[in-house]
Amino acid sequence: MSSEDGPGQGLHSRVLDTLGRAITAGEYRPGSVLRTDEIAERFDASRTVVREVVRVLESMRLVESRRRVGVTVRPTDEWNVYDPRVIRWRLAGADRPRQLRSLTVLRSAIEPVAAGLAATLATPDQCAALTEAALGMVRTSRGHQLDGYLRHDIAFHRIVLTASGNEMFARLGDVVAAVLTGRTRHDVMFHDPDPAAVTLHVQVAEAVREGDAARAEALTRQIAAGALDELDVLAP
Repeated sequence: MSSEDGPGQGLHSRVLDTLGRAITAGEYRPGSVLRTDEIAERFDASRTVVREVVRVLESMRLVESRRRVGVTVRPTDEWNVYDPRVIRWRLAGADRPRQLRSLTVLRSAIEPVAAGLAATLATPDQCAALTEAALGMVRTSRGHQLDGYLRHDIAFHRIVLTASGNEMFARLGDVVAAVLTGRTRHDVMFHDPDPAAVTLHVQVAEAVREGDAARAEALTRQIAAGALDELDVLAP
Protein backbone atom coordinates (compact mmCIF):
# COMPACT_ATOMS: atom_id res chain seq x y z
CA MET A 1 0.00 0.00 0.00
CA SER A 2 1.36 3.40 -0.95
CA SER A 3 1.49 6.42 1.30
CA GLU A 4 -1.46 7.85 -0.65
CA ASP A 5 -3.57 4.75 -0.10
CA GLY A 6 -3.41 4.81 3.67
CA PRO A 7 -5.34 8.05 4.36
CA GLY A 8 -7.87 7.23 1.63
CA GLN A 9 -8.53 3.83 3.12
CA GLY A 10 -8.89 5.43 6.55
CA LEU A 11 -11.38 7.96 5.20
CA HIS A 12 -13.35 5.21 3.45
CA SER A 13 -13.65 3.30 6.74
CA ARG A 14 -14.62 6.43 8.67
CA VAL A 15 -17.35 7.40 6.21
CA LEU A 16 -18.64 3.80 6.06
CA ASP A 17 -18.70 3.40 9.85
CA THR A 18 -20.35 6.76 10.42
CA LEU A 19 -23.10 6.22 7.86
CA GLY A 20 -23.57 2.56 8.79
CA ARG A 21 -24.00 3.39 12.46
CA ALA A 22 -26.37 6.26 11.68
CA ILE A 23 -28.56 4.13 9.40
CA THR A 24 -28.73 1.15 11.77
CA ALA A 25 -29.43 3.47 14.71
CA GLY A 26 -32.43 4.92 12.91
CA GLU A 27 -31.00 8.38 12.38
CA TYR A 28 -31.94 7.97 8.73
CA ARG A 29 -35.40 6.50 8.48
CA PRO A 30 -36.34 4.03 5.71
CA GLY A 31 -37.05 6.00 2.57
CA SER A 32 -34.66 8.80 3.54
CA VAL A 33 -32.47 10.00 0.70
CA LEU A 34 -28.73 10.47 1.18
CA ARG A 35 -27.22 12.92 -1.28
CA THR A 36 -23.78 11.83 -2.40
CA ASP A 37 -22.63 15.42 -2.91
CA GLU A 38 -23.64 16.27 0.66
CA ILE A 39 -21.78 13.20 1.97
CA ALA A 40 -18.68 14.18 0.03
CA GLU A 41 -18.83 17.72 1.41
CA ARG A 42 -19.51 16.59 4.99
CA PHE A 43 -16.49 14.29 5.08
CA ASP A 44 -14.31 16.21 2.65
CA ALA A 45 -14.21 13.01 0.61
CA SER A 46 -13.83 12.44 -3.11
CA ARG A 47 -16.70 11.17 -5.22
CA THR A 48 -14.75 7.94 -5.67
CA VAL A 49 -14.64 7.31 -1.90
CA VAL A 50 -18.36 8.09 -1.56
CA ARG A 51 -19.26 5.76 -4.44
CA GLU A 52 -17.23 2.96 -2.86
CA VAL A 53 -18.94 3.49 0.49
CA VAL A 54 -22.37 3.45 -1.15
CA ARG A 55 -21.50 0.20 -2.96
CA VAL A 56 -20.61 -1.43 0.37
CA LEU A 57 -23.83 -0.19 1.98
CA GLU A 58 -25.76 -1.51 -1.02
CA SER A 59 -24.10 -4.92 -0.62
CA MET A 60 -25.48 -4.97 2.94
CA ARG A 61 -28.90 -3.97 1.58
CA LEU A 62 -28.95 -0.94 3.87
CA VAL A 63 -29.45 1.40 0.91
CA GLU A 64 -30.27 1.37 -2.78
CA SER A 65 -29.27 3.83 -5.48
CA ARG A 66 -32.01 5.25 -7.65
CA ARG A 67 -31.40 7.27 -10.77
CA ARG A 68 -32.48 10.90 -10.38
CA VAL A 69 -33.41 10.21 -6.75
CA GLY A 70 -30.21 9.40 -4.91
CA VAL A 71 -29.23 6.88 -2.31
CA THR A 72 -32.33 5.67 -0.46
CA VAL A 73 -32.35 3.91 2.92
CA ARG A 74 -34.02 0.50 2.73
CA PRO A 75 -36.59 -0.81 5.22
CA THR A 76 -35.08 -2.63 8.19
CA ASP A 77 -36.54 -5.98 7.19
CA GLU A 78 -34.49 -5.88 3.97
CA TRP A 79 -31.11 -5.42 5.66
CA ASN A 80 -28.54 -8.20 5.61
CA VAL A 81 -28.68 -8.64 9.37
CA TYR A 82 -26.10 -11.44 9.21
CA ASP A 83 -23.34 -9.14 7.94
CA PRO A 84 -20.80 -8.84 10.80
CA ARG A 85 -20.45 -5.10 10.20
CA VAL A 86 -24.20 -4.57 10.44
CA ILE A 87 -24.17 -6.58 13.67
CA ARG A 88 -21.29 -4.47 15.00
CA TRP A 89 -23.06 -1.21 14.17
CA ARG A 90 -26.34 -2.34 15.71
CA LEU A 91 -24.57 -3.47 18.87
CA ALA A 92 -23.02 0.00 19.14
CA GLY A 93 -26.46 1.64 19.21
CA ALA A 94 -29.33 2.02 21.62
CA ASP A 95 -30.94 -1.20 20.37
CA ARG A 96 -28.06 -3.26 21.79
CA PRO A 97 -30.05 -5.33 24.35
CA ARG A 98 -32.62 -6.49 21.79
CA GLN A 99 -29.92 -7.20 19.21
CA LEU A 100 -27.87 -9.21 21.71
CA ARG A 101 -30.91 -11.23 22.71
CA SER A 102 -31.88 -11.90 19.10
CA LEU A 103 -28.38 -13.12 18.25
CA THR A 104 -28.09 -15.21 21.41
CA VAL A 105 -31.40 -16.92 20.67
CA LEU A 106 -30.09 -17.66 17.17
CA ARG A 107 -26.96 -19.20 18.67
CA SER A 108 -29.03 -21.27 21.09
CA ALA A 109 -30.95 -22.74 18.15
CA ILE A 110 -27.89 -23.53 16.01
CA GLU A 111 -24.86 -24.27 18.18
CA PRO A 112 -26.22 -27.24 20.18
CA VAL A 113 -27.09 -29.04 16.94
CA ALA A 114 -23.68 -28.14 15.52
CA ALA A 115 -21.96 -29.54 18.62
CA GLY A 116 -23.87 -32.80 18.29
CA LEU A 117 -22.82 -33.10 14.67
CA ALA A 118 -19.23 -32.20 15.54
CA ALA A 119 -19.11 -35.08 18.02
CA THR A 120 -19.82 -37.39 15.10
CA LEU A 121 -17.83 -35.70 12.34
CA ALA A 122 -14.91 -33.77 13.87
CA THR A 123 -11.44 -34.77 12.72
CA PRO A 124 -8.65 -35.48 15.23
CA ASP A 125 -7.10 -32.12 14.37
CA GLN A 126 -10.40 -30.32 15.02
CA CYS A 127 -10.82 -32.15 18.33
CA ALA A 128 -7.31 -31.10 19.35
CA ALA A 129 -7.94 -27.49 18.33
CA LEU A 130 -11.25 -27.45 20.22
CA THR A 131 -9.56 -28.76 23.37
CA GLU A 132 -6.78 -26.17 23.03
CA ALA A 133 -9.34 -23.37 22.68
CA ALA A 134 -11.23 -24.59 25.75
CA LEU A 135 -8.00 -24.75 27.78
CA GLY A 136 -7.14 -21.27 26.56
CA MET A 137 -10.48 -20.08 27.93
CA VAL A 138 -9.58 -21.64 31.27
CA ARG A 139 -6.18 -19.90 31.32
CA THR A 140 -7.67 -16.47 30.61
CA SER A 141 -10.83 -16.76 32.70
CA ARG A 142 -9.33 -15.02 35.73
CA GLY A 143 -7.55 -11.71 36.26
CA HIS A 144 -9.68 -9.59 33.92
CA GLN A 145 -8.15 -11.06 30.75
CA LEU A 146 -11.25 -10.56 28.65
CA ASP A 147 -9.42 -9.84 25.39
CA GLY A 148 -7.47 -13.08 25.64
CA TYR A 149 -10.58 -14.95 26.71
CA LEU A 150 -12.46 -13.54 23.73
CA ARG A 151 -9.89 -14.87 21.25
CA HIS A 152 -10.17 -18.40 22.62
CA ASP A 153 -13.97 -18.17 22.92
CA ILE A 154 -14.31 -17.14 19.27
CA ALA A 155 -11.93 -19.91 18.19
CA PHE A 156 -13.92 -22.48 20.18
CA HIS A 157 -17.25 -21.62 18.62
CA ARG A 158 -15.82 -21.34 15.11
CA ILE A 159 -14.39 -24.84 15.43
CA VAL A 160 -17.70 -26.27 16.65
CA LEU A 161 -19.58 -24.72 13.73
CA THR A 162 -16.99 -25.84 11.17
CA ALA A 163 -16.59 -29.33 12.62
CA SER A 164 -20.35 -29.86 12.27
CA GLY A 165 -19.69 -30.53 8.58
CA ASN A 166 -22.57 -28.22 7.66
CA GLU A 167 -21.40 -25.36 5.47
CA MET A 168 -24.41 -23.23 6.47
CA PHE A 169 -23.48 -23.54 10.14
CA ALA A 170 -19.83 -22.85 9.35
CA ARG A 171 -20.75 -19.57 7.65
CA LEU A 172 -22.24 -18.37 10.94
CA GLY A 173 -18.75 -18.25 12.45
CA ASP A 174 -18.39 -14.56 11.63
CA VAL A 175 -21.82 -13.83 13.13
CA VAL A 176 -20.90 -15.56 16.38
CA ALA A 177 -17.53 -13.79 16.43
CA ALA A 178 -19.29 -10.43 15.99
CA VAL A 179 -21.72 -11.01 18.85
CA LEU A 180 -19.03 -12.34 21.20
CA THR A 181 -16.84 -9.34 20.38
CA GLY A 182 -19.72 -6.88 20.82
CA ARG A 183 -20.67 -8.44 24.13
CA THR A 184 -17.12 -7.93 25.38
CA ARG A 185 -16.49 -4.48 23.88
CA HIS A 186 -19.75 -3.07 25.25
CA ASP A 187 -19.29 -4.49 28.76
CA VAL A 188 -22.13 -7.00 28.52
CA MET A 189 -19.83 -9.44 30.27
CA PHE A 190 -18.74 -9.94 33.85
CA HIS A 191 -15.11 -8.91 34.49
CA ASP A 192 -14.29 -12.59 34.82
CA PRO A 193 -16.38 -15.17 32.94
CA ASP A 194 -18.73 -17.45 34.85
CA PRO A 195 -16.64 -20.43 36.03
CA ALA A 196 -19.55 -22.79 35.32
CA ALA A 197 -19.68 -21.60 31.70
CA VAL A 198 -15.93 -22.10 31.30
CA THR A 199 -16.22 -25.63 32.66
CA LEU A 200 -19.07 -26.37 30.26
CA HIS A 201 -16.85 -25.42 27.30
CA VAL A 202 -14.19 -27.87 28.50
CA GLN A 203 -16.85 -30.56 28.87
CA VAL A 204 -18.16 -29.90 25.35
CA ALA A 205 -14.64 -30.36 23.99
CA GLU A 206 -14.41 -33.66 25.89
CA ALA A 207 -17.79 -34.84 24.58
CA VAL A 208 -16.84 -33.99 21.00
CA ARG A 209 -13.50 -35.78 21.37
CA GLU A 210 -15.26 -38.84 22.81
CA GLY A 211 -17.90 -38.85 20.06
CA ASP A 212 -20.78 -38.36 22.51
CA ALA A 213 -23.23 -36.37 20.37
CA ALA A 214 -26.10 -36.29 22.89
CA ARG A 215 -23.85 -34.98 25.67
CA ALA A 216 -22.17 -32.41 23.41
CA GLU A 217 -25.57 -31.07 22.36
CA ALA A 218 -26.97 -31.00 25.90
CA LEU A 219 -23.92 -29.22 27.31
CA THR A 220 -24.01 -26.62 24.54
CA ARG A 221 -27.67 -25.96 25.33
CA GLN A 222 -26.59 -25.22 28.89
CA ILE A 223 -24.01 -22.72 27.60
CA ALA A 224 -26.70 -21.00 25.52
CA ALA A 225 -29.13 -20.89 28.44
CA GLY A 226 -26.43 -19.36 30.63
CA ALA A 227 -25.71 -16.68 28.01
CA LEU A 228 -29.40 -15.73 27.96
CA ASP A 229 -29.47 -15.61 31.77
CA GLU A 230 -26.46 -13.25 31.74
CA LEU A 231 -28.32 -10.92 29.38
CA ASP A 232 -31.23 -10.77 31.84
CA VAL A 233 -28.78 -9.31 34.36
CA LEU A 234 -26.44 -7.23 32.21
CA ALA A 235 -28.67 -6.08 29.35
CA PRO A 236 -32.29 -6.31 30.51
